[in-house]
Amino acid sequence: MQSAPPNPAAAAPAAARIAPAELALLASVFVIAACGLVYELAAGALASYLLGDSVLQFSTVIGTYLFAMGLGSWLSRYVEHQLVAQFLRIELLVGLVGGLMPAALFVSHSLLPPLAQGPFRTLLYALVLLVGALVGLEIPLVMRILKRHFSERYALRDLVSQVLTFDYLGALAVALAFPLLLVPQLGLIRTGAFFGLLNAAVAAWALWLFRGELRRPRAWALACAGVVACLGAAMAGAERLTTWSEDRFYGDRAILSESSPYQRIVVTSGPAGVRLFLNGNLQFHSRDEYRYHEALVHPAMAAHGAPRRVLVLGGGDGLAVREILKYPGVERVTLVDLDANVTRLFAAQPLLRELNGDALRSPKVEVVNADAFQWLEQPHEPWDVIVIDFPDPSNFSLGKLYTTTFYQRVDQRLAAGGYLVVQTSSPLIARRSFWTVAATLEAVGLAVTPYHAHVPSFGEWGFIVAGRRPWRMPDALPAGLRFLTLEGLPALLHFPPDMARLPAEPNRLSNQVLVHTFEREWGALH
Repeated sequence: MQSAPPNPAAAAPAAARIAPAELALLASVFVIAACGLVYELAAGALASYLLGDSVLQFSTVIGTYLFAMGLGSWLSRYVEHQLVAQFLRIELLVGLVGGLMPAALFVSHSLLPPLAQGPFRTLLYALVLLVGALVGLEIPLVMRILKRHFSERYALRDLVSQVLTFDYLGALAVALAFPLLLVPQLGLIRTGAFFGLLNAAVAAWALWLFRGELRRPRAWALACAGVVACLGAAMAGAERLTTWSEDRFYGDRAILSESSPYQRIVVTSGPAGVRLFLNGNLQFHSRDEYRYHEALVHPAMAAHGAPRRVLVLGGGDGLAVREILKYPGVERVTLVDLDANVTRLFAAQPLLRELNGDALRSPKVEVVNADAFQWLEQPHEPWDVIVIDFPDPSNFSLGKLYTTTFYQRVDQRLAAGGYLVVQTSSPLIARRSFWTVAATLEAVGLAVTPYHAHVPSFGEWGFIVAGRRPWRMPDALPAGLRFLTLEGLPALLHFPPDMARLPAEPNRLSNQVLVHTFEREWGALH
């Protein structure tokens, strides 16, 4: 005899009834995952801002954080009693330590001597280990609380599925919001404090739901209030704390500071002038930037003779464009820079507009905010001169812009008689790196002419002009230059023995030897 099939209508009401505590715990999984990922991303972003080489920093921070989460999950087996109280304790600790971690790292980095990276790294990874271990404890405890209180509703497989679904959804939401919304709008200190408050809110919600199971609920309420007060103070004082830290770190008053999806942008002003820093690295000093930009632009522009169309890759500050516009025959300048925040600042802020001579507002100039590596894949009319002014190849994201693959794309967009010029770091400090760039340009069939100039803020700095035709000494330079002269140009081509050419292999996308060489040479200074 067949048994009667189950009645769906009878089963539905029981399945539909979800207790408020269950909903709250499942929602808390979403919040917990979001908070945990924010702390991980914030630590990685801060490490890249303050220590450089974003690929290395993110990789090591994320690896350490995941290891710590695994350690926390393993330790959760030893939590056997008072699960709700332990969960509350962990939530408050995660919210307090994780939420204040960006502020603590900013302050500690500002108080330490400029080259004392060892103590800062120790603090960074200690905090990452602590927060990761606490986050690793959270999800196992939530699952056990759900299983204990709602065992009649969940088989183990359903419980794991439900919890991990909310966990991954929370991670997805933050992964999208962190670079696009949170950091640009709130900054790292406020973002950390805000998500610390969310952890504290989860603790307060759990306290209210399970108040009957807890000993001394008033003490727990005071603990929640204390954590909220600390994090609220961090939220309120974030701007002042950031300004103080950056003023102390950079030595001058930070007049502009903001975080874009790509980097930390700081402009300082002091008695000696204005400086721009990206991720803590000096990009120019107003007292001597003219030396750098005149050396970068004019040897290629003047040698061409009659450039009409010029492409600038990088150089979002508009200072190279300022020099290009000194040639009346130039009809169009296209500036391609990844970071819209940089080009916006240098087109809108009065002090910065004064530095670049309002170059970015010229009707001849078109600003494109895009990844130059991908942008060059699109069809374009050829340019007479291409000026490449990227930051040094300190990580693989930047290193790809110094590869044979990239220079082949540049060469395809260069007019037959055109020249390209590349800034190539210091041939004195990073000698092999400099000649690696030369070998890379030669590997794609270009004739190279290396030269160098002294820029006090940077020391001896190198450039390479390249093209299908050999570079020739120009017959004239624009009027009003402060550094370059026709008589002085030959001296820039002379390399003394300590900067003379070394054997070097081309930098290819598949090996990125330049990044390793650059890191080794500049790392020797520290």
